[in-house]
Parts: sequence; structure tokens; C-alpha cells
Amino acid sequence: MRPSWDEYFMEMAEVVKSRSTCVRRQVGAVIVKNKRVLASGYNGAPSGLKHCSEVGCLRDKLNIPSGERHELCRGIHAEQNTIIQAAYYGVEIKGSTLYVTLQPCILCTKILINAGIERVVLKGKYPDQFSEAMLLEAGIQMEKID
Repeated sequence: MRPSWDEYFMEMAEVVKSRSTCVRRQVGAVIVKNKRVLASGYNGAPSGLKHCSEVGCLRDKLNIPSGERHELCRGIHAEQNTIIQAAYYGVEIKGSTLYVTLQPCILCTKILINAGIERVVLKGKYPDQFSEAMLLEAGIQMEKID
């Protein structure tokens, strides 16, 4: 059976996720406009730096719960990396859809709003009570698929 467009692009985000080097959680994201992929990204350390899979997770060592103290993580979130890649290559993403394998955190949500993302299609929930409310307040359509 042929997948819907949402299923198709979410499957791409799942493949992108396989490149993640985070030891806690792997996340993949794809930005799409007019049924065309504009950029993709996964969570991991900045380019040229050692990955968490190599040096360990500081947040694990400090027993920091999921969804807290993002500043202590050496990794960049998948959503952030996707937007960075689009900017790096001069790709306009205003009015696009983000497919992401996990609900964006509040930091990524604020970035998505200012980047002009109009729709977020997500797969898993994340323990961040403010991100969903802020996406809705900003008028960004949010859909969860399995």
C-alpha cells in the first residue's frame, strides 16, 4: 500500500534519526515544502567535536531528568540542526512543514516559530508542557502520527 505524504516524510525522518549520536534519545527531522525535502537533521554534537557516544553524556552523569537543563547537553537538537542546514545552504523554509520523530522541546519550539514553520508533524511525545501550548498560540498546526 502506498504511504500518505505524512507517512512518507516521517519515514525519512526515521532514517535521518539513525545518524544520531545521542546516548539518551535519537531524533530525526525533515523540513518539507510543496512535497519536496528542503533540509534534514539529527541530534548530535556540533561538527568536528566528539560525539556523546564517544565521550559519554554529561546529563546522565549528573542525573538530570529528561526535558531539563538543555544547556548542559553538548548535542544540538534535530530541529535546530535542520534549520541550521537550511540556513547554511541558503534554503528558505518559511511556510514549510517539519516532520520530527519526537515532539519539539520549548527551545526548539521558539526557534520553529521564528523560522516560519507553519506545520509540525510529530511521532513521539516529549516531557515539555510548554512547547505544545506555544505552538498552538503561534498558530502552528501540530499533528501527531503513529
